[in-house]
Amino acid sequence: MPAAGSTARWGPALTAMLLALALAACGDSASNVTAGNRDGVLHFGNGSEPQSIDPHVMSGSPEVNIARALFEGLVTRHPHSMAMVPGVAERWDISADGRVYTFYLNPRACWSNGDPVTAADFHWSLLRSIHPQMGNHLAYTLFGIAGAQDFATGRNNDPESVGIEVVDPQTLRIHLNNPDPYFLSTMGTYPTYPVHRATIEAHGAWTDRFSGWTRLGNIVSNGPFVLSEWQLNRRLEVTRSDTYWDRGNVSLNAVVFHPVESATAEEKMFRAGQLHFTQTVPLSKIPGYQAMANSPYQQHRWQGTYFLQLNTRREPLDDQRVRQALALATDRHKLVDTVLLQTEVPNPGLVPVNTPGYQSPPALDYNPQRARQQLAAAGYPGGAGLPAMEFVFNTSENHRKIAVVLQQMWKEELGIAITLANQEWKVYLDTVNEGDYTISRMGWIAADLNPATYLNILTSESGINRTGFSHARYDEIMLALVPAEADPEKRTALMQEAEAILLDEVPVLPLYTYNSKHLVQPSVKGAPPNVLDLQHYKYISLDPAIPVWKGEDK
Repeated sequence: MPAAGSTARWGPALTAMLLALALAACGDSASNVTAGNRDGVLHFGNGSEPQSIDPHVMSGSPEVNIARALFEGLVTRHPHSMAMVPGVAERWDISADGRVYTFYLNPRACWSNGDPVTAADFHWSLLRSIHPQMGNHLAYTLFGIAGAQDFATGRNNDPESVGIEVVDPQTLRIHLNNPDPYFLSTMGTYPTYPVHRATIEAHGAWTDRFSGWTRLGNIVSNGPFVLSEWQLNRRLEVTRSDTYWDRGNVSLNAVVFHPVESATAEEKMFRAGQLHFTQTVPLSKIPGYQAMANSPYQQHRWQGTYFLQLNTRREPLDDQRVRQALALATDRHKLVDTVLLQTEVPNPGLVPVNTPGYQSPPALDYNPQRARQQLAAAGYPGGAGLPAMEFVFNTSENHRKIAVVLQQMWKEELGIAITLANQEWKVYLDTVNEGDYTISRMGWIAADLNPATYLNILTSESGINRTGFSHARYDEIMLALVPAEADPEKRTALMQEAEAILLDEVPVLPLYTYNSKHLVQPSVKGAPPNVLDLQHYKYISLDPAIPVWKGEDK
């Protein structure tokens, strides 16, 4: 997923100013980490200012990190065992045929204003999440629910046709089109989080994507924390909820999310004792941290893919041969070895490497001679006459380094010139969502280990397919055949056929499978690295007896 802040004009200056203030403060009083360890306040580097904290609108990592503190679904994933465990639902039943899930809500579950959380809240929230007027980019993740796809795409306007049933105030029943081994994990993801109907309706239309209901003083949520402070582009703080059903098992008193786009600035804040946890680590600093004894550096395989989006509606990328030429001229191993310092895993497939039970089909891997042939066949020998192309990415030193190397590769191998443009997070999301780009970077991080999580983003009915790609057979496989196939081997074969289509058509150009990379203070407990890079603040605690990490000057 992407990351970043307000505007390209003011972002870097603001980051520098905030860093200077943070570093100056540590000379006058206890650092954030020292005070936080004492007071139970976690200081979390969050990459950028969130675009929205409405769980039915958000799609980026900075937003999801906050949503996990403010909201809770029917189920949740334990960050230690990675098993699905009770959230608002204290238990659930699955029918013998795997098509009906019945959730029994915890009668102690409450909203932050004291209202009980009911089955009707989930019914209304799930319908809101998939309503076509809501424009939720991730509505497609709920298409396994009977009638959800037709309702979400406007083919059926009757909400009663959707297989979500309120049995009684504490019982919710969901009917599926077909058995789905990943459905329970889907019900722990943010598009399924409940939202407080009365609060939303008090602040405008319930389908308004950016109404005032999420503002400080307005928002009502049901998670382990509540919103207590929001200083735009400076900090967002959540404090432990007095009404959360499992409050006694929440150790932290608060979490402060710091929107720091610059990895370099974030690393300096960590060394100054201003952050417990960084969102990333500057590439140039990683070797030094790896060489240290008792290093705060954590790296772990992450279920995510870094890829480029190629806008198939724009010249010259409306020509498949040009898209193939770019893919064939991309040396992923060189990119990972020389730029990313072997901290990622080269992968020409969209589905991450080592996804259990799945192997991506052969892709268009590095072959510069064939790349030049494809470009010439498209009418642009040696790049002559090729329309100008711009590569847009959200502000980040690492994204820029990747873009520069790709720019150089394509110049050397194909003779084409690509211009680069960085944008702050919110601006970037608008640019990409509106399709106002030629080439853009993107990352997709899964909430489960389902290969379809990646392949579904490129169907014609996906709200996050920003490439213009549409393919009848691909849609048939991913929207009809895969959901209906109960045999795991046949299901896998269908997904491999779909991915083969994708890798040949090249609406996206996969580069690598992620590794998560963080700096973590030794006082942080209960936040082990895991394949989903899941930090669940409910389980995190801070040890006041452990001092701020002190390492050699980097």
